[in-house]
Amino acid sequence: MDKYLTPLKPSPEIPKPIQRHRWKRMAVELNGRFEPKYRHEISGLLMQSYSEIGAFPHSYHVDGVPCRSHMNMIDNGARIDSQMPIRKQGISALEFDNKGIYLASVTKSGCLTVHEFEALYCQSNESLPSSKEDETKHLMHLSLRQQLDVVRWNCTNQDEVACTSTKCNAVLIFDIGYVSSEPVEILKTRNTVTVHGSDIHKGLSDIAFTSIDDSRLLASDTYGVVSVWDRRTSTLPCLELTTNSHSTLNSIEMNVENQIIFGAGKHGIIYMWDLRGGRGSTAFQSHKEACHAPLTSLKLASMLEKIEPLKAQSHIVSKEIHSIDLDPSCPYQLAFHLDDGWSGVLDIYNFQVTHVHCPPPAWLNDSNDSSDLLGLRKPSWLPTYSIYAVGSSSDKGIHLLDFYPDPSSPSYVDHKKYRASTLGNRYCFLRMIFKL
Repeated sequence: MDKYLTPLKPSPEIPKPIQRHRWKRMAVELNGRFEPKYRHEISGLLMQSYSEIGAFPHSYHVDGVPCRSHMNMIDNGARIDSQMPIRKQGISALEFDNKGIYLASVTKSGCLTVHEFEALYCQSNESLPSSKEDETKHLMHLSLRQQLDVVRWNCTNQDEVACTSTKCNAVLIFDIGYVSSEPVEILKTRNTVTVHGSDIHKGLSDIAFTSIDDSRLLASDTYGVVSVWDRRTSTLPCLELTTNSHSTLNSIEMNVENQIIFGAGKHGIIYMWDLRGGRGSTAFQSHKEACHAPLTSLKLASMLEKIEPLKAQSHIVSKEIHSIDLDPSCPYQLAFHLDDGWSGVLDIYNFQVTHVHCPPPAWLNDSNDSSDLLGLRKPSWLPTYSIYAVGSSSDKGIHLLDFYPDPSSPSYVDHKKYRASTLGNRYCFLRMIFKL
């Protein structure tokens, strides 16, 4: 048989193997885990699934009569017809608990409400039976008769909710297990600041709980100070972190190790305090009042000017920082949001701005609604995928910004090539609009 076979002539070149793309889904199944880049690639499918599921009207009652928040909303509607100046009195802050089961919210008129989110969802879906909310099933609905601007869950004790406002120098802590309009604890700052013989009131702008235990928390104020409490020792601060400035700190944040504290506010500066070194290392052990200056401070406008294409196309000036937030899926990414609608990420390891999103100004979208600029915008990270949810400053909606820590992110800034991938009015981001 062999004599009928024609010998194969050797090929002068070694044939190249055929390149086949790796089957990503099988790769996930074989590896037994989701690779970060794979999660990033499919995050677009997740965001396409987002849509408005309904609105949750604040039409509750206290002692048989509509609560103050509801009455103020009606009053605002009447002012629209009379063409009088309008100051919105809606929900000022909200936050989910660790498991996403309960939602706490506060209003400018002084209502603190804790909802079960599943009940809210059923209320918003008119196709479901019994869509009207049963007020008797509220975990908590209190009318505190004072402005409320911030609400936070205690990280290590999910029965506790804390709230405060820029008109108050105290943190009110409530236990949702008790049906009482009185807080279980009130933590106060060092009351007032005396300037030229007169007392200036210090309100509180943000709250942060530590994840060490349920007794330690922080609050920033309208006079450039972060107060630190140890509830086991006193209702007054055991430590005060100063900024050497008397401007408002709008937002504070702690790193995952509870060792670094970040603060930012009105003058466009990000401050950082390190509790590990020097006198600050005994912050939670000292029972005496102490004050500490920041370890370092960074002017955000100066850092944005290092992005050459951005500087060439935009006039960069110092802007008020509305909020700072650490990425839960990438702890070295500190997101910032400015009062002109710009958002970005600061890498806290090398102190460089790595992501920037610059939306078009409001006038470009024919938006003349200045009422949107009255309050602070507080964006939030999604728990995974490094997606930053930002309330729009020029239209009614929420922007979902892809701030993945990799050049594949459309908002990534390549400092080596001096390239910014989001400039001017280019929409290089994953954007979803929710009707509010």
